[in-house]
Amino acid sequence: MKIDILTLFPEIYPGPLGVSIVGRAVKRGLAEIRAVNLRDFAHDRRGTVDDRPYGGGPGMLMNVEVLAEAIAALRRPESVVVLTSPRGRKFDQAAARELSGKAHLVLVCGHYEGVDQRLIDSMIDREYSLGDFVMTSGNPAAIAMTDAIVRLLPGALGDDESSEDESFSEGLLEYPQYTRPPEFKGMTVPEVLLNGDHARIAAWRRREAERLTRERRPDLWKEYLNNQKLGGKNEHS
Repeated sequence: MKIDILTLFPEIYPGPLGVSIVGRAVKRGLAEIRAVNLRDFAHDRRGTVDDRPYGGGPGMLMNVEVLAEAIAALRRPESVVVLTSPRGRKFDQAAARELSGKAHLVLVCGHYEGVDQRLIDSMIDREYSLGDFVMTSGNPAAIAMTDAIVRLLPGALGDDESSEDESFSEGLLEYPQYTRPPEFKGMTVPEVLLNGDHARIAAWRRREAERLTRERRPDLWKEYLNNQKLGGKNEHS
């Protein structure tokens, strides 16, 4: 997989993408991550990449012509162009898994007050947001998305099953985890995890995942229940 990150701040990279699981995936050739400076496509010596919005208002917009030329230079037939934007769909595990199957991603880091709608309509394939908050630029979002995507590539994790048994993999938060020692500050490991009965352990983990999701993420719990109902209907259809 190749990921081009189109940004006004290439000096940010690789940053956290150069270490740990993602850094190792890059070194092993599983992924190629490149920061591309948007100012390299500017039309003047000053590297101007913004312009005033029609209709007035505070702030500036990213220059549509510069951005279009940059995307066109990076795009290939197999490319998926993603814009980081507060108004985009929420980026989640399903989106990360879907994008991890693509050969080439162009992540456009939003900046200023946004991007000309005509460019979004004609050149952007996906718009994603990390959540209901606004950041100074799309770079933190691009880093987080890249991390979530690359770790799902085959061979990126030491055990590929790790990505199938974690939070959001089945629409649930992950169950509690424990390690040695068996007693810590007066608290003990649940007995069910010590008896070697894998069927009971699996059942306990499922119950705990459901409990945590129900308590902490009612939105996920509701969606999970709806999916369970649909699955039941499909099994009997």
